[in-house]
Amino acid sequence: MWLDALLAYLHFIAIFILFAFLSCQLIMLRSPLDATAIRRLAIVDMVYGASAGLVFITGLLRLFYGAKGSDFYLHAWPIYVKVGLFLAAGLLSIKPTLTFLRWRRAVNSNPTWELTEADRVSMRRVVLIELHLLAMVPVFAVVMARGLGK
Repeated sequence: MWLDALLAYLHFIAIFILFAFLSCQLIMLRSPLDATAIRRLAIVDMVYGASAGLVFITGLLRLFYGAKGSDFYLHAWPIYVKVGLFLAAGLLSIKPTLTFLRWRRAVNSNPTWELTEADRVSMRRVVLIELHLLAMVPVFAVVMARGLGK
C-alpha cells in the first residue's frame, strides 16, 4: 500500500509540473520574445520534457506495481485512449522543442536576430493543441480508475 501511495504521489507531482511548465510556455508565447525570453523558453521546454518523461515512467510503475495491477487496466479501452492522447501530445511537442532550440541557437550566434510574429504565433498554436490534448487525459484516467470501459 505504501508503494502504491508513493507512486501515485510521484505521478501526480510530475503531472502538476508538466501542466505548469506547458502553461508557462503558452503564457511566454503570448507576447513578443526577446533574447532572454527565448533562452528561458528553451529551459522551460526542457523541464516540460523531463516532467513528461517522469509522468510516463511513474505511470508505468503505477500500472505494473500499483495496488490494482496491470490486468485491471490493460483489459479496458480507456487506458489506450489515455496513453494515445499522451503520446500524441508528446509527438506534437517535438516541433516546438526543435524550434525553441533553433531560436536559442540563432539568438546566441546573432544577438540582433529577431523572432518573427508568424513563428511565435505558430508555436503558440502548437503548444495550445498540446495543452488541449493533455487536458483530455484526466477524463479517461477517471474512467479507467473506476474500471469502466471493460
